[in-house]
Amino acid sequence: MDDWFPQALKLTTRAIEVGGIAIIVLGTLGATLAVLWQLLQGRGLDDVFGLYRSNIGRAILLGLEFLVAADIINTVAIEPSLESLLILGGIVLIRTFLSFSLEVEIEGRWPWKRHRPEPGGKGRGPGDLAVDGADFRP
Repeated sequence: MDDWFPQALKLTTRAIEVGGIAIIVLGTLGATLAVLWQLLQGRGLDDVFGLYRSNIGRAILLGLEFLVAADIINTVAIEPSLESLLILGGIVLIRTFLSFSLEVEIEGRWPWKRHRPEPGGKGRGPGDLAVDGADFRP
């Protein structure tokens, strides 16, 4: 390959890493400002705390996606070795666990129960079927 291509890949990887870090930092700052605004508006501390945790969790998840993308580019295109592949596998496993844990924390339920209607809820949810006016819940 030409000499410019590996350098361009390294620059791209660094830019994606900086983007991931920026997302986490700016997301945390934005969540903090949103919480302070909600407190000034008179919302309860319990409501505000849940909102804060959700927003920070979302920022971390999105930032982690960018950081993992940078690691994939680095492992596949820049330093393709068995050691870097094993490190990438470990990073992806950790990221998957963090993502799963954060999603459970943010949503307050297991991911596979996402589209289930609430018990005693009215109307149809995304997982419900209706045939000739009759509701069927799988």
